[in-house]
Amino acid sequence: MKQYERAIMPGTKKSAATNAAQVPAITQFDGQIADVVRSYKQLKTGDIVEGVVINKEPGVLVVDVGGRSEGLIAGRELKSKVIDVAGIKVGDPILVYVVYPESKDGSLVLSLKRTEEVRIWFDLEKAARNGDVLDATVVEVNTGGVICELYEGVRGFIPTSQLDPARIFESGKKMYGKDVTSVVQQRLTQLLSEQIKVKIIELDRERSRIILSEKQVTFGSDMAAKEKLLKKIKEGDILDGKVTAITPYGIFVNTSGLEGLVHLSELSWDKVTDVGRLYNVGDDVKVMVLEIKEGGRRIAYSVKRLIDDPWKNRIKKYKIGEVVDGVVEGVVEYGAFVRIDDGINGLIHISELSDKLVKNPSDIVTPGQKVKVSILSISETERHLSLSLKRVKAGK
Repeated sequence: MKQYERAIMPGTKKSAATNAAQVPAITQFDGQIADVVRSYKQLKTGDIVEGVVINKEPGVLVVDVGGRSEGLIAGRELKSKVIDVAGIKVGDPILVYVVYPESKDGSLVLSLKRTEEVRIWFDLEKAARNGDVLDATVVEVNTGGVICELYEGVRGFIPTSQLDPARIFESGKKMYGKDVTSVVQQRLTQLLSEQIKVKIIELDRERSRIILSEKQVTFGSDMAAKEKLLKKIKEGDILDGKVTAITPYGIFVNTSGLEGLVHLSELSWDKVTDVGRLYNVGDDVKVMVLEIKEGGRRIAYSVKRLIDDPWKNRIKKYKIGEVVDGVVEGVVEYGAFVRIDDGINGLIHISELSDKLVKNPSDIVTPGQKVKVSILSISETERHLSLSLKRVKAGK
């Protein structure tokens, strides 16, 4: 028999001496028995309660928490990062987590380890409420940012947009094409094992989700300005800001502490394929507020809506049925895109490429090819042109 089993068998009731000090003697009357049962704590899984160590054996603690039987802490549940388990003595008070109020063998199973996990989340929730600055160590890198360890086994994520831009971008230096992604990835990799000062901007214990921000530490002085600005701005307002980050999907702009994203689709009326050719970190930019979400944590800006849409003016000179010159910009499985003027693109649907059955548009046209096309329809609201190649060849 194991040593701890000799100390107390799982599920056994408290000793007579212990019981006598806490509850009246059990008699034959049901009413008195019920009173005795009710005098014990009604425990449930997840409770954190204070108890007293009443026995200690190698690898096992026996704890009195006021339940119907003593509780056992053993195995991995006895591990602790902050408590000197070896130094615990009989008679010491101890805070424990209830794993099972009554297991299959009738024992009360307790944990020191899980008490710490709950305590850590409690501390994280407090830090999030108070805006405390925490130390986080970078342990992993991915395309969207870095994963950091706050406590052993407790990790959070810093999106690239929430890192200090100075870590990622060289001010005044433009990045072209794939360089935006590759440069960011190289800079992020260099952060491995580095300790970063952060604040918690999102916390979800149920999903074990922790989102962190270095920017809120670096630009902490902007927070008061941000709160002030949030109270008075609304959708449609125009603000002055600076570019703080460049990504393949748009740019981040800070306007007096209020940072938001200008998505690729909101940068220009023309199609943007290379953000780095338009902006670099530190550029001054004027933006329109499109949307404010989550109390200002997610803000969408637009640059193009402050500029007249050239498409509307340019399209006025074209008419339905007119034959015009164009250049094939791209070929897709359902047709081909053709540019007929600066910023004016249209689609030749696969059914309008030839009078014959077309299975692969690349058999008919190739990128860069000059073509004559007929305008089938014009949609100003959707900025869309339908074009035809076969009707020109047929003379229709």
